[in-house]
Amino acid sequence: MARWTEFLYDAAEVAATAVVAIVLLFTFAARTAGVDGTSMFPTLEDGQRLALTAGLREPERGDIVIISSNNSLHKPIVKRVIALGGDEIDIADGRVLVNGAAIDEPYLPAGLLTFPASELYSGLDYPARVPAGHVFVLGDNRGGSIDSRSSLVGFVRVDDIVGTVLFRIRPFFKTDPFRFTYQVN
Repeated sequence: MARWTEFLYDAAEVAATAVVAIVLLFTFAARTAGVDGTSMFPTLEDGQRLALTAGLREPERGDIVIISSNNSLHKPIVKRVIALGGDEIDIADGRVLVNGAAIDEPYLPAGLLTFPASELYSGLDYPARVPAGHVFVLGDNRGGSIDSRSSLVGFVRVDDIVGTVLFRIRPFFKTDPFRFTYQVN
């Protein structure tokens, strides 16, 4: 009988350690999030699940990030970081310019143009300087995304970024471009 009791205590200790490790992992190192909507189409689609870091590093240009619900939309959103604090952002002739240079966006469908905010919501005056501690984000579905072009989102505080997307959990085997880093002066 003592062997069974010892076995049960050992099993409970292993299970408790595993639960604590998983809780710590998903609290401090990694999280999951779902895509709700089509603002990142074609890169991400509605209903997909994503694995992300839990804010362990500063965002970089090209990262896909999850932004907390501290915005006028009152829900977490997924967007791509286009410009960092101190960068000058401009949208002209259908192109996005960072620090005066048009960025290469191979994840967008060929021929897709980017325009400032529509008449449906107010936006920025371009060119604009991204404040320190903030980022400028866009959805990959430029015609169907409420993002930094809109006063509903505007410049996003780095502290409001929940995490950077690492990979898709579901579906895992999707082959479209996922992460790009822009080099700007």
